[in-house]
Amino acid sequence: MAALEQGLKEALMKDGTRILEWLLNHSQPTVDGPHHGERHYKHRPKRVQSVLGEFQLRRDYYCGPQGGRAPLDEKLDLLESYTPGLQRLMCRAGAMDPSFEDASESLLIYAGINVPGRQIQRIVNKLGPKMSRWASERKPSANTDAIPVMYICYDGTGVPMVRKELAGRRGKQPDGTAKHREVKLGCVFTQHIRDEKGRPVRDPDSSTYVATFEKAEDFGGMIRQEAFRRGMARAAVVVVIGDGAEWIWNIARINFPFAVQILDFYHACEHLFSLCHALFADPAKAQDQFRKWRTSLKLNGVMKIIRTAQSLLDKGKIVDSEAVRSEIGYLQTNSSRMKYRTYKRKGYFIGSGVVEAGCKTVVGQRAKQSGMFWTVPGAENVLAIRCLAMGNSFEDYWKSRRTA
Repeated sequence: MAALEQGLKEALMKDGTRILEWLLNHSQPTVDGPHHGERHYKHRPKRVQSVLGEFQLRRDYYCGPQGGRAPLDEKLDLLESYTPGLQRLMCRAGAMDPSFEDASESLLIYAGINVPGRQIQRIVNKLGPKMSRWASERKPSANTDAIPVMYICYDGTGVPMVRKELAGRRGKQPDGTAKHREVKLGCVFTQHIRDEKGRPVRDPDSSTYVATFEKAEDFGGMIRQEAFRRGMARAAVVVVIGDGAEWIWNIARINFPFAVQILDFYHACEHLFSLCHALFADPAKAQDQFRKWRTSLKLNGVMKIIRTAQSLLDKGKIVDSEAVRSEIGYLQTNSSRMKYRTYKRKGYFIGSGVVEAGCKTVVGQRAKQSGMFWTVPGAENVLAIRCLAMGNSFEDYWKSRRTA
């Protein structure tokens, strides 16, 4: 049965290729004629690869002082001899598979299309900037329904880079050099309901992403644009969730001044854990204090924790006074973002798990594989396509290409 299915599939694809070849060679759309000073070559052949197979296209070719051109190639939206349908598959596989070679193998296995990995990489690098530009310029959603809560989360993660991309950059290596460059990933999602226990439920398929290696201030404008495209003006409440990094709250202050700011509860507990172990030499006592303070933190007790820790610091006889002062300062700086009982009563998320998962899935699963080293443009092109695919906008881009 398998052999019969495969034989029929190959026969149908061959017939489809012949039909496509005949249609394009005998029913060609009207295109521009020769420009001044150009020589005209009729029916110049070109090998074209499509989702059905390879065929020969005969079209007019013009050669002049500015070089050669084939207007029909542009009319048919061909790119390096690949049809738009095949470009779409190459981009999707190239961005979503673990590597370009894996993408090549996937196309061969699933579609019977033989395209080398290096060609998939070329197409991704040619179309990535166009897809990124389309994503940044597309119009806001036409939906006018109110959004109860919109969440905006963002974080940074390192991507391994080739040596030339790291010249002069400081890093975490023992010698002070860098092996990575930080890509900033932003996520926007919405919430309409809570479950039977009153916990927030993220709207299905509502997460969209933006990614860039640009500076924080430039990224801030990008995530703000994405929030507006998603309907921020219709949101009753906007919530920014992040860790305690200064750049995260600076972006929130500038781009989302009316948003509710929430410090990710897990990060808050990490600092609380460090505070306890800086106060008490006995690990068991530190762990017991951590459990008590974590409960207090959930009940809006951050200021009580700060006062108690400061009192212990003033009395002395602690493990690490410098670390205690640092952690108290962290809690003081973020105290207004740690009203977790209030947030839970209002039905808000208090964790940044969505964007942290995005750092692993959108970025890590493709750009941080063992042995990979990227250029900035190469990584940005792949991530631009992944952001569209994982944000459910990939097909919208190709629809816009068909109607352009």
